[in-house]
Amino acid sequence: MSALFPEPPRPSVASAAPAPTGQQWTVGHGPFEATVVEVGGGLRTLTRDGSPLVAGFGADEQCRTGRGQQLMPWPNRIRDGRYSWAGNDQQLPITEVSRSNASHGLVRWAVWELIEHEPESVTVGYRLHPQSGWEHLLDLRTTYVLDDTGLVVTTAARNVGAAPAPFGYGAHPYLAIGATPLAQVSVTVPASTWVQVDDRLLPTGRAPVDGSPVDLRDGRPLGETRLDTAFTDLRRDDDGMWRCEVASESAGHVVLWADAAFPWVQVFTGAAEQGLGEPGIAVEPMTCPADAFNSGDSLITLAPGDDWTGTWGISPAA
Repeated sequence: MSALFPEPPRPSVASAAPAPTGQQWTVGHGPFEATVVEVGGGLRTLTRDGSPLVAGFGADEQCRTGRGQQLMPWPNRIRDGRYSWAGNDQQLPITEVSRSNASHGLVRWAVWELIEHEPESVTVGYRLHPQSGWEHLLDLRTTYVLDDTGLVVTTAARNVGAAPAPFGYGAHPYLAIGATPLAQVSVTVPASTWVQVDDRLLPTGRAPVDGSPVDLRDGRPLGETRLDTAFTDLRRDDDGMWRCEVASESAGHVVLWADAAFPWVQVFTGAAEQGLGEPGIAVEPMTCPADAFNSGDSLITLAPGDDWTGTWGISPAA
């Protein structure tokens, strides 16, 4: 080995190899414990009294199927990775090769910085620099807090560049279902509208959920229903939050809630159906649907110096 690249120390019997997702930051409050990871700044685990509330992954595993990842500066897909902004045509790398889409943003494999770590909270940050297909400069921060209700996640984005930037955010947690068969899991999505898609999972239009297989407003076992579906026109409770619930005999009732910053939610059952990783259903709070960089649908524009902030969380149902 050269002096520039010295031989790294070999792990001893007493020291573990580095985790595939980098540093692991654990927080706890009462019965709740959560682990946030350096790679992607995402959520790896969330438990109550040792029982999983999210279907995460092991410290010795790579994150797969988007588990707990942060999706910025766009969630979901961009058709062919192409869009136009401020009169300039852009081409992003194709990351969903089978469908020729740019998928889930630019930060989910980035190395995030630890900003603050307290016993009950952890804050991570990342500066998103200009790169192929993206000309903007954003500062990103996410704080994970455990309190008496469970997990509260607050994300902020600030445009520290010189020009307006397009922006969207999504999170990708999987709510745990344990050993309960998918058909027997009950799902509640308080949405009156869903997005129809083509074979590339790109939007073709909106439709009311009334009379459709994706009407989950009152909650019901999934049966034969399988979802990779975006919903909007979400009914909010008196506190301004919408709430989706995944209920199973094995893992209990788990609720994901989100504030007014999130007019969209995506629900994905494919990982559980295909047996990929720990059994869970992805319930993804989003600011915009797929291909928003082209459609403009719910797309946020951050002017120089502008901030965006949104909060969501996960709680066991009462």
